[in-house]
Amino acid sequence: MLNIKKAMKNSHPNHTTKELEDMKKRLKEIEEEASALREMQAKVEKEMGAVQDPAGSSVSQAEKEEVDARSIYVGNVDYACTPEEVQQHFQSCGTVNRVTILTDKFGQPKGFAYVEFVEADAVQNALILNETELHGRQLKVSAKRTNVPGLKQYGRRPAGFRGRRPFMPAPSFPPYAYG
Repeated sequence: MLNIKKAMKNSHPNHTTKELEDMKKRLKEIEEEASALREMQAKVEKEMGAVQDPAGSSVSQAEKEEVDARSIYVGNVDYACTPEEVQQHFQSCGTVNRVTILTDKFGQPKGFAYVEFVEADAVQNALILNETELHGRQLKVSAKRTNVPGLKQYGRRPAGFRGRRPFMPAPSFPPYAYG
């Protein structure tokens, strides 16, 4: 505590003024950096907004449909199967562009895959390989369906439905009824 008091007594007004000026200078630099970051963020948001406009989303939806027309769904894929093995299995159907084996959040395969071909007529050839074996498992091959956003397969339940019946008391009968 004494050292602090000594330092305070020995500090000159010029020294504190210099520290204050240094702080002001640093604050000005930080404010300039912050404004530059805001400008960059606004620019990126503007570019992202241009990509996600309604006209752009219809184009991307058409592209998705076109890719889905060239793709197949492969079910019952062995968990130890690699994308290269799936590609080799479907190579005879046509040129394989990409194989996607879906995984869960822990990185474990889910047991199905999507195969995208370069040409659309390869899908018909791939459907012939339905129920063929890969790694000792019988594959389920079907054409990939296009996912329609906002449309569910099953309708919604009515509001307020909780899966239980409302409470209804049991009918009351006299304990010893004759008749």
